[in-house]
Amino acid sequence: MSAKIRKLIVQVEETRIEMGRTIAPPTRKALAMAVIENPFAGRYEENLDALIAIGEEMGGLLGTKCVEALGITPAQAEGYGKAAIVGENGELEHAAAILHPKLGAPLRKAVEKGAALVPSSKKRGGMGTAIDVPLGHKDAAYVRSHFDAIEARVGDAPRPNEIVVAVSVTDSGRPLPRVGGLTTAEVKGEDGLR
Repeated sequence: MSAKIRKLIVQVEETRIEMGRTIAPPTRKALAMAVIENPFAGRYEENLDALIAIGEEMGGLLGTKCVEALGITPAQAEGYGKAAIVGENGELEHAAAILHPKLGAPLRKAVEKGAALVPSSKKRGGMGTAIDVPLGHKDAAYVRSHFDAIEARVGDAPRPNEIVVAVSVTDSGRPLPRVGGLTTAEVKGEDGLR
């Protein structure tokens, strides 16, 4: 692996009660974060291929960690999202290089299929900066019950020469969804929309 990983964090959020109502089965979101060294910190680099390759590694590693943390098969994953926080000696394009060209394919493999675009966000910040990882259904963008987010934060990262890369996978949508849209039972997963 070409990424220099200082730290990996994996957590699961499980909602069992919402507005006094029992959620059965609970809705669950897994979040996996890697704190990595930014090979281009402090300098402009025209060719970002090294970060693109790191993104590919992170998609598979973090996606698999999420699926394992949920204790599900890849086919049972329903939603996903990705985000990155670049330390102050980096630039937003470093996050884009990790998140966009190649992270998606291995993440889709980790969750089996993934016809829909992977929602994403990026920002620059210092240690303890939080970012919301946007979430959507993995196969159909019109499934409103899966429009959500999970907050990602690492207390001691990113340091100036680091990047925090975050991936989230869910086994369900929001608790008590009732704003319409396509249901999971109606998903065809052919065009990423329906």
